[in-house]
Amino acid sequence: MLGTLVNTAAILAGSLAGSALKKGLGKKYQNALYDAMGFAAAFLGINAVASNLPHSEFPVLFILSLAAGSVVGEKLDLDGRFQRLVDRVSGGGLAQGLSTGILLCCVGTLSILGPIQSALGGDNTYLFTNATLDFVTFLVLGSTYGVGMCAAAGVLFLWQGAIYLGASALQGFLQGGLLCELSIVGGVLIAASGLSILKIKHTKALNMLPSLLVPVLWYGGRALLGL
Repeated sequence: MLGTLVNTAAILAGSLAGSALKKGLGKKYQNALYDAMGFAAAFLGINAVASNLPHSEFPVLFILSLAAGSVVGEKLDLDGRFQRLVDRVSGGGLAQGLSTGILLCCVGTLSILGPIQSALGGDNTYLFTNATLDFVTFLVLGSTYGVGMCAAAGVLFLWQGAIYLGASALQGFLQGGLLCELSIVGGVLIAASGLSILKIKHTKALNMLPSLLVPVLWYGGRALLGL
């Protein structure tokens, strides 16, 4: 669980560094940091797709996954629900700051797919990237709400730890072709998030999260049918 520990430490460090600023991080510095993280996420996602697509057993599965998952996510309005929840809790006060921070660090492709990759292949790339993003996020939140933002680190540890343990328990099922397909779909979602951060293309990445379930259902169905 090295990646999760690093991610947890990044939130602690960001919150402490941000609280030391007290007056808040200047807007131009926030923009510079977010631009850097946007480029990192975009190219990480592109690399994941390019590295795994040649090894896919079903090269069109990721397209079907994105199409079906996006329709389901749009129907459920995951992005809208998330935004409305953040709006409700993003007022002044530590409680509001913690609620916002916990949502931002736990709900996302990197935070969900990262522990799976770490558990199955020992690959912490996604979690290290997520740690950097969370450091920047909590640097800003810590400068606004103070050192109490450190409490979000505990929630993230429990969240990613649960995903890690779940993936480890299902390791036999999640290996091989399924992991490859998940990496392709996840790479597209991460790239989409990066483009949104850069304001190149506004994409409701949360509405695309159900796409990650399609390869699982596909391989699960094939296993049940003995294919």
